[in-house]
Amino acid sequence: MTMGALVEDELKLFVNSVRRYFSVTTSQEPQITSAFLGTSDIEGHDFNGLVSFSGTYDGHVMVSMPGKLLRELLLLQHETDLSDANLLDAVGEIANTLAGNARKALGSGLQISVPVKVQGASGIKARVRQHPYVITLRWNHQPALIVVDMERRS
Repeated sequence: MTMGALVEDELKLFVNSVRRYFSVTTSQEPQITSAFLGTSDIEGHDFNGLVSFSGTYDGHVMVSMPGKLLRELLLLQHETDLSDANLLDAVGEIANTLAGNARKALGSGLQISVPVKVQGASGIKARVRQHPYVITLRWNHQPALIVVDMERRS
């Protein structure tokens, strides 16, 4: 492992954070389907929320989900506005929640940006690592993925 690479426990915190988010929001835990080192371009889903980190860690975490999954999440929260703009807000909020959980676990030296919301499944470029960590999951028969592209600053 290279200097600054995340250790297994740091990666697990993102997996556990995703599990907790779905369990709390929907009472149904997602199935983690795989975790692997991605290539430099990762094919995402239509709705993407990205939070950047600085300080003790550098990089970002991205949550990528299809519209159908986000609509189901919003309906479970009794939200009636299922517009694309609201789906983007929802995926940005999920990314923000994961970042907040990461900050609790990794320390207050972790600075978090406001979520950037991007629509479209075009390849997402890794910025920090040549091979970012990719966690794929399934919730209610819907696929989603979390990309952890960050390193500890030495």
